[in-house]
Amino acid sequence: MKKLSFLSALLGLFFVGTASAADITIYYSPYCPHCHHAQEFFSNKMIYEYPKLRVVQVNVMEEKNLPVFQEALAKCEYDDGGVPVIVVGEKCFQGYADFMEQELRDAVEVDLSSREKETAAENKKALEADPEAFKSKHSDRKNAISEYDPNVAAAEAEKKSSEGSSVYFYVLLIVLVAALGFVLIRKDKKK
Repeated sequence: MKKLSFLSALLGLFFVGTASAADITIYYSPYCPHCHHAQEFFSNKMIYEYPKLRVVQVNVMEEKNLPVFQEALAKCEYDDGGVPVIVVGEKCFQGYADFMEQELRDAVEVDLSSREKETAAENKKALEADPEAFKSKHSDRKNAISEYDPNVAAAEAEKKSSEGSSVYFYVLLIVLVAALGFVLIRKDKKK
């Protein structure tokens, strides 16, 4: 039983370091007022509340972005191409209204630790108390929003793919070391 709890603790420590906030992708049209309101919410609140959050904006009016938009529509199981389409982790939203703000926050917090959630709550409170001072102090957060570029996305996908291979390697290594330890301990008990 001690061996099993040791293995669980070891794997838990490994995966704690890989958890991060869900990223947001917003598919928008420059002519859509609801899209602009959603973008304002992300750029004026969300990126300041969640320090690790990244927002990628995809202009669906650009032909080069249509394939990725169509993939998002298929993933989200949306029949029409109405925008904005907001993807937070595995959760999809179509349209935007102020009443959705808490639901969007909840979707971001799915993968956050309790400490990261506390930080977000503290940041939200400080942002509401003095928005200009908070934004000025955290001006680097403006870099959390980027415009989608298919070339950059392809390079990042390649990088994630190679990083994913490393994760699987280390998980396999940990399991093998734990199994070897289990076999050796069991062998000692038989003697």
